[in-house]
Amino acid sequence: MPEPRTIVIAAFPGVELLEVTGPAEVFSVASRLVEGGAPAYRVEVAAAQAGPLPTAAGISLVAARSLAEVGPGVDTLLVAGAMDYEGGRYQAVVDRDVVGWLATAAPGARRVGGVCAGVHLLAEAGLLTGLPATTHWLTADQLAAQHPDIAVDPEPIFIRAGRIWTCAGVTAAMDLALAMVAEDHGPAIALDAARAMVMYVKRPGGQTQFSVPLSLQASTDDRIDELRRWIDGNLAERISVEAMAARLNLSVRHFARVFRNCTGRTPADYLEAVRVEAARRLLEESGRSLPDIAAASGLGSVETLHRAFRRRLGATPAEYRRRFRPHATAR
Repeated sequence: MPEPRTIVIAAFPGVELLEVTGPAEVFSVASRLVEGGAPAYRVEVAAAQAGPLPTAAGISLVAARSLAEVGPGVDTLLVAGAMDYEGGRYQAVVDRDVVGWLATAAPGARRVGGVCAGVHLLAEAGLLTGLPATTHWLTADQLAAQHPDIAVDPEPIFIRAGRIWTCAGVTAAMDLALAMVAEDHGPAIALDAARAMVMYVKRPGGQTQFSVPLSLQASTDDRIDELRRWIDGNLAERISVEAMAARLNLSVRHFARVFRNCTGRTPADYLEAVRVEAARRLLEESGRSLPDIAAASGLGSVETLHRAFRRRLGATPAEYRRRFRPHATAR
């Protein structure tokens, strides 16, 4: 009977709760779904000192072992993270105990992953040099500035670079764990685990961290927020900049200036971005034809759909569908 794979989640005081419990739950659920009579995974939490471990949520976990007690035989080593809010911005917390331990522990693990701001600890330990990596979008600039030798990409949910995995914020840790389960036991087990946990979808790593509206700077103008809601509900209609300006009773020039000040984008750029996002979701979630998707998203023609996808995503709609919905069959 095969031995369970040992998953060690390294944590520290003030760690984000879900970055520890989220992956742990995924491995636990998957472990019960794998046939064979024995658990597929054994998950342990380790910290500088064994015992109660306070988290950012105000709930204490229990570290079963100290970092020094973690011996050989670790299959997967995950590093959870935390952020502080100082001076009007978020900064990743770098725990020196975990960083120092990683230098000796990481080489012995088959697989190493950084969760959210925990990616910064992998970077400090020198494990990401020369590699592509992602992290929570709130601290991606910090990671890039402090470690110019890392190819930081703030967009994907997770990135795999050989045995090193990195992922975005909080719930993305569960997507990372599901991808690891798929690598170990196949995509069917990972999908069953996602269903058992009532997760909306098992998201591929190349998915973006957030939707177009969430990626915009906060608007201080209720009129712009209302306009954006109207755009989202009328994407299939013909929407011009003139029509948007008229809804706000502004001249086109004044409207364009107000919209950009509130959102950081031009009206035309925003409109195309939300239409591409709508088309992307239809490609992921349906088998509708490309002409149908072009019409429903407001992009109009398949040719326009192709141009927008190549410009914004670097792929054709068909390539995108094969990557993110590989079993889809277009009608």
